[in-house]
Amino acid sequence: MEVLRVRTGARDQLVDITDRVQQVVSQRGVKSGLCVVFVPHTTAGVTINENADPDVVTDMLTVLDKLVPWRANYRHGEGNSAAHVKASLLGSSVTVIIEEGRLQLGTWQGIYLAEFDGPRERKVYVKVQG
Repeated sequence: MEVLRVRTGARDQLVDITDRVQQVVSQRGVKSGLCVVFVPHTTAGVTINENADPDVVTDMLTVLDKLVPWRANYRHGEGNSAAHVKASLLGSSVTVIIEEGRLQLGTWQGIYLAEFDGPRERKVYVKVQG
């Protein structure tokens, strides 16, 4: 398993980590298998979405903020309930097929760390299985 460290710069942010995950796959030398990307945090997640047009990231964050506003009638004492809800909506892991040593993502797809309680440094676990 490889641990990637990702520094975020905003409370809500999607950080494209596709190239870093592919680098782990390449270093492992696996030609055919699976790659699991897991975020061990309760206020961050991981998702796959378009990485060609940056407006998609903006739209995703805008919609999530409308669905789950930062300030609402939450009971959690730390004041970051919205971050917990958003992280649960996106999920904590994705699995990507590896063929010929490459992540089998679609033409426009990328892997994103989804930060909802930043800025901070996050860990991303990458497990490659051949």
